[in-house]
Amino acid sequence: MPHLRIANLSVGYGSNTVLEGVSLDIYKGCITALIGPSGCGKTSFLSALNRLTDLIPGAAVKGNVEISGLDVLDPRADLMALRRRVGMIFQKPNPFPLSIRRNLELPLREHGIRNRALLAHKIEVVLKDVGLWQEVGDRLDSPALALSGGQQQRLCIARALVLEPEVLLMDEPCSALDPISSRVVEELIGRLRGRLTVVIVTHNLTQARRIANYAAFFWMTERVGQLIEFGQCINLFESPKNALTQAYVSGGAG
Repeated sequence: MPHLRIANLSVGYGSNTVLEGVSLDIYKGCITALIGPSGCGKTSFLSALNRLTDLIPGAAVKGNVEISGLDVLDPRADLMALRRRVGMIFQKPNPFPLSIRRNLELPLREHGIRNRALLAHKIEVVLKDVGLWQEVGDRLDSPALALSGGQQQRLCIARALVLEPEVLLMDEPCSALDPISSRVVEELIGRLRGRLTVVIVTHNLTQARRIANYAAFFWMTERVGQLIEFGQCINLFESPKNALTQAYVSGGAG
């Protein structure tokens, strides 16, 4: 069942079009990997899905994005409500320069949750969810920036999950991590399958094959990013329909 419907999506910055004419459905409860070389518009595509492009001067988004029937690009859309439904995890962990507890309390308080017992409960649940409770549960008031890189990224995922989103967007969430931390985060992403709709940008094709149900291959054509092929992950990797896809997944292009 499609959770997100994207039709003829284009993104530009000033006079420069970076992504053009992208149409695909993203399925509910599935993990969709966005693959392709750097600079072909994958991050711009991701950012358009919860209107983070609005924060970039000169950015323009055209086309149609619907999430469970909501017109995301409608100028009247409630952006705070949208970003609660559609969370974002970035390439580099970006915890607030506050305590571990405050990193998780802040978004909850922003959305009107003030009860201390409820805050404490939600924090414990989400830290257990990302496998951090045993590691940090006895030092929630220590600085989040003192955590390791992998722990910081899991905290950022917890910060997104604490708002109970429908969709989680992830822009190369493992690329800044060591191999062990990367594997821990990857396993966490895998556990989200069925609970959330996950859209992940990754340059790690092996990772995409391990975790994704669907894959979308992007490429630069005449200096503009385009969607070349989309389908079930196993089909895109093992029997791609497009010669460019075949060359990329076999290591012959990129």
